Amino acid sequence: MQICRDLPSLRAASAALHAGGKRLALVPTMGALHDGHIALVTAGRAAADAVATSIFVNPLQFNPNEDLSRYPRDEEGDLDKLRRAGCDLVWMPPVEAMYPPGSATVIEVAGPTAGWEGDARPGHFRGVATVCCKLFLQSQADVAVFGEKDWQQLQVVTRMAADLDIPTRILPVETVREVDGLAMSSRNRFLSSQDRETAPVLLRVMTQAAAAIATGGTVEAALQDGLATLRGHGFAPDYLALVEAETLKPLAARRTAGPMRLIAAARLGTVRLLDNIAVG
Repeated sequence: MQICRDLPSLRAASAALHAGGKRLALVPTMGALHDGHIALVTAGRAAADAVATSIFVNPLQFNPNEDLSRYPRDEEGDLDKLRRAGCDLVWMPPVEAMYPPGSATVIEVAGPTAGWEGDARPGHFRGVATVCCKLFLQSQADVAVFGEKDWQQLQVVTRMAADLDIPTRILPVETVREVDGLAMSSRNRFLSSQDRETAPVLLRVMTQAAAAIATGGTVEAALQDGLATLRGHGFAPDYLALVEAETLKPLAARRTAGPMRLIAAARLGTVRLLDNIAVG
């Protein structure tokens, strides 16, 4: 497994992996890897001839109210996991390699950035779109693999790549969950033992709300019941909403055609949990 920390070495490694018409898959991450990330590496290997993983805690994704320094980091553990997963290349740029002095360009995506995480974390998707655009172009990846847990992010990146005619294909992978249903996340390690026991309630509430909507219940009643249950278990929900899967536009009633998604964000203790499931 080759580790690159500067752009010339990354470009040389990418060219070598592409030799002979081979395809390269990229798994963009911010490190603190868990089994969900490894599932993305596995999916990348199935979709291409070689897999690269980027590890970069992107400062553009953090607004002034968020603590960039608190984001978990485990370089040695991450590299060990990637070696065992059969990753071919790891791109670990310092901030100055990703954003050299004088950098003045960012990517602003409209459409699916509106609302939800776009409101809760102003500027977050600007950072996501900018870093993903750079990663796709730097690596020349044929495929980029993203988990469905961050559903809005997945739609933003897909829209950005399509609008900018970036030839990298976006490959979504189903959310990987713990045995009790909690969506895997690097931030789960910050849950207290009591909150960790409570956390799976989020998926249970979403599953019940989705079932109620799918079987003809009103959207408003299903969502209000779900929010009340979350609050009763100690969650502080930011939102629980039914949306169009691609656009993230809110739905007040069940659609008769087209995919729907139930999305949620709720704070439990010091940790903000995100999740989503398909409806219907």
